[in-house]
Amino acid sequence: MRIGGCLQAAAFWAATACSLPAAPLYEVTLLGTLGGTQSQTFGINASGQVVGSSSLPGDSATHAFLYSNGTMLDLGTLGGTYSVAYGINDSGEVVGISSVLPGGTDYHAFLYTGGVMHDLGTLGGNYSQAYAINDSGQVAGAASLPGATHAFLYSGGVMYDLDGTSGNSEGYGINGSGEVVGEFGNGTNHAFLYSNGVMQDLGSLGGNSWAQAVNDSGQVAGWSYLENFGGPHAFLYSNGVMQDLGTLGGLYSYAFGIDAAGQVVGYRGVAGEGGRAFLYSGGLMTDLNSLISTPGWDIGEASAINGRGQIAGSGFNPQYGGGAVLLSPLGAVPEPASFVLLGAGLFGLIVAASFARSDTRPASNNLTFRRIDHV
Repeated sequence: MRIGGCLQAAAFWAATACSLPAAPLYEVTLLGTLGGTQSQTFGINASGQVVGSSSLPGDSATHAFLYSNGTMLDLGTLGGTYSVAYGINDSGEVVGISSVLPGGTDYHAFLYTGGVMHDLGTLGGNYSQAYAINDSGQVAGAASLPGATHAFLYSGGVMYDLDGTSGNSEGYGINGSGEVVGEFGNGTNHAFLYSNGVMQDLGSLGGNSWAQAVNDSGQVAGWSYLENFGGPHAFLYSNGVMQDLGTLGGLYSYAFGIDAAGQVVGYRGVAGEGGRAFLYSGGLMTDLNSLISTPGWDIGEASAINGRGQIAGSGFNPQYGGGAVLLSPLGAVPEPASFVLLGAGLFGLIVAASFARSDTRPASNNLTFRRIDHV
């Protein structure tokens, strides 16, 4: 009886172990720079093309880049010395922000398509910024007008003001249906979802909130402060509910990207260690550093995730250097000059990692992702 029970237990645990998926392997590609010492990522498309920004030789300027097929392409500027690429669609069209004149104070949103950077204009002011683009070529962003900055939707060659108030707003993400997410308010800011001509307040976890990304199911990722300036904490908004994703015992967390399955990526702040990247999947937030076996990598942030499980981010390893990285699970097309990292997961958790951006983010109550101070 006892032997039989042991055999049954052994058989049960063996079957359970066999039912668990194998730990995924990730090939980590250090994307390099445009000749300077710094690079960082912001967006990725279904093909694994990555966009972001990099310093030029001597760190004399910062330019937007498109990384594709092992090559980092300098996208140039609209005439100034500064540009950043934030979003890319599956056709390889890229959006971002660029200075217009050397030493000038005008910054305009751009659309890079067919090898040309196009100025998208503004809503009447001297500033605009494009953050995301969908496969239909619709663009979400923010632009200035007299006395305010408003979220916009650029579609069919026209920049539409989404905000009918006298307050401020910015659009950070867009999905395939043209729904836009961002933040709006005037002192008290809340995340919003713009759909069918209506800007819906998504609420908060007790304080100010920001929405960063939205998938085609209408799930939204972002962050919110708690009551009495606690946090901020990353959130996942789904089916009318804003869920606090927590911090894994850290000081704060920010969510930047979401895929079609509702997996969320971002980073969390840890006392004495700075940022540490996370993946939220299947109801669990996992510190990506705990899932990497290759020694030496300092993983601080995951910026975006695509449907193949590839993650764009930033990383540093004393042996290889640091900056923008692309992490690809085995089965994806390998990138040249890559280094294999081993991720261990539970119940099919898909894992990847990235490093904190070169311009270290402060753990402050006034931090706003991707906002640029032009003053």
